[in-house]
Amino acid sequence: MPSTDGHRVISPVDRRGFLRTSLGGAAALVAAPTLITWPAAADAKAATAPLPFADDYKTNVLANLTPETNAVVRILGGMAQVWKTGAAWNTGTPLRPDVLRANMRYCARLTAARTEAQAKEAFLYDRQHQSYAMIGGLGPLAGLYKAGAKAVTSITSAPDTTPPAKIDDSVPADAPAGSALGAGSHTSDLGQVAKLVDTLRGPYASGNPGKYAFQYPRPWRMNEDSEVVDTGRTDALGYPVYASEVKVAPQLLRQRSASPVDDGGFPSGHTNAFHLAALAYAYAVPERFQELVTRALELSHTRIMSGMHSTVDVMGGRIMATALAAATLADPANAELKAAARAQALAYFTQRTGTTADTLFAYAHSDAGDPYADREANARAVEPRLTYVLRREGGDEPLTVPKGAEALLETRLPYLSAAQRREVLRTTALPAGYVLLDGFEQWGRLNLFAAADGYGAFDSDVTVTLDAAAGGFHAADAWRNDIDGRGSLTKRGTGTLTLSGDNRYRGGTVVEDGVLVAASARALGRDDVRVAGGTLRVAGPTQVHGVFAQEAGTLESTLRADARQAALTVTRRVVLGEDSVLSLHVDAEHAPAVGSTLRVIDAPALRGRFARVELNSETLRAVPLYTADGLSVRVVKR
Repeated sequence: MPSTDGHRVISPVDRRGFLRTSLGGAAALVAAPTLITWPAAADAKAATAPLPFADDYKTNVLANLTPETNAVVRILGGMAQVWKTGAAWNTGTPLRPDVLRANMRYCARLTAARTEAQAKEAFLYDRQHQSYAMIGGLGPLAGLYKAGAKAVTSITSAPDTTPPAKIDDSVPADAPAGSALGAGSHTSDLGQVAKLVDTLRGPYASGNPGKYAFQYPRPWRMNEDSEVVDTGRTDALGYPVYASEVKVAPQLLRQRSASPVDDGGFPSGHTNAFHLAALAYAYAVPERFQELVTRALELSHTRIMSGMHSTVDVMGGRIMATALAAATLADPANAELKAAARAQALAYFTQRTGTTADTLFAYAHSDAGDPYADREANARAVEPRLTYVLRREGGDEPLTVPKGAEALLETRLPYLSAAQRREVLRTTALPAGYVLLDGFEQWGRLNLFAAADGYGAFDSDVTVTLDAAAGGFHAADAWRNDIDGRGSLTKRGTGTLTLSGDNRYRGGTVVEDGVLVAASARALGRDDVRVAGGTLRVAGPTQVHGVFAQEAGTLESTLRADARQAALTVTRRVVLGEDSVLSLHVDAEHAPAVGSTLRVIDAPALRGRFARVELNSETLRAVPLYTADGLSVRVVKR
């Protein structure tokens, strides 16, 4: 029935059908809060084609609180499959009580087992400016960043118990002139980077419209059945006491809001801010991309640890930040700024550290005390925090990468085209079936930690060109994912690409120029390998599941005294061309003895000879010993 202001009321059943039409079949079913009216879908054409988030992100303002009017509310629609907002802040209804009960139980368990140190850490990251807190993800570069950006904070420790008053971050009295909270001063040596961070966290990046739209209470106001139960009592600070087992960290008791209607839990604003800052820093300093993503997830987890947010709140904050960061970076209005921020950061850090674009990555990972120094530990920390209590349900719906998402990887994978970066995002994404993550455009499925490690699959033939002269990731990069798919890989350009996954791609591998490093036994996939130029470097015993054909170029390997396997094991035949070269290096710590014979190639059949066999030693040389099933070398004196 139409209302007097031209809107109509839609029942929960009708609403689902309405949004199947208005958002398309791949979109989530967004159940709007009942206190928010929905526009009548009179214009069917307009209703079936909502704008992509990247083109509509500036609608995220407090005047817009419906999926039709606010792009952030729209992409967070997965939450509306779980929770139905009520007519007031405390009258919502679980649509998936199993999910929300698991959510609350997780929060209760975590806060009940919280240590005093964890409580203090939660306070620190609750009160400290989120953009400042994220600087820690820069590792060995963090101190240099703070100095160059004049970034400061007044909150460096936490009280032991409830503080006597609310504590807010501020510029310390003894801070250098021009210092600023957060990412730093826009007039500093890193002012463009600070401005980029602040731009991503700009006027359209607030989580408040989403909080008003969904009205999902904070966990300390609810019991495990998502019921808000006011006990009628107040605590020593005058706040209402709710029947919840989720415990707010004592240090944060004075930071709570006394206005529940203005204090929704979903999405988490701190989480949104952490991830926005992380992705801005990662754009400017891609040498620390994965570490910044890891830190954003870690700091977001402190929101649950503190008792101030639940897992669904935190996932919602990550989803909206991912989309907002991508949209802001993809916005042509910010093209000059983002390029300037990256150029400024590179120039500043290379000058301050005495490195080059090629060696900055090594410096940025040189501190053994860096809490994010272990990539595998980071991966283990990241994985469960992408889905928390959610269980995968349903089939594997293919992901169409949202418009603009490729901008997130522009500086981390600069040698790939925009289309290739989209493929990286698609092939490293989480599978479908996680209810909260499957909202409109499915931003929640993007796994940026994995995407920084290159393709997850070659679903079509991939050609990659790296340029040694361009420096940085253009000159050398490593793909660590386990790559699947039916496609092939062709390596071109003068730069170096390293493959270190347990790869299963089935289209074959071609080296035409530069260097391709096989850093694991199955790095080269499950089909033929052809070297037409450049260098194939095998870092250890490597398998070729098919034919190995070397027309030209170089096969490079290392001779070790304790080697028990051939450097290259080929399941079919080996064909060596007249311009092919074998370049061998002596392992300095395990040098082979004079007179020893070491296996280089094992194969059912070998045809042809290398044009020459080189050994990088002034005192030794390698004598090739060809057989019908491979090649060995005898180490002799020169």
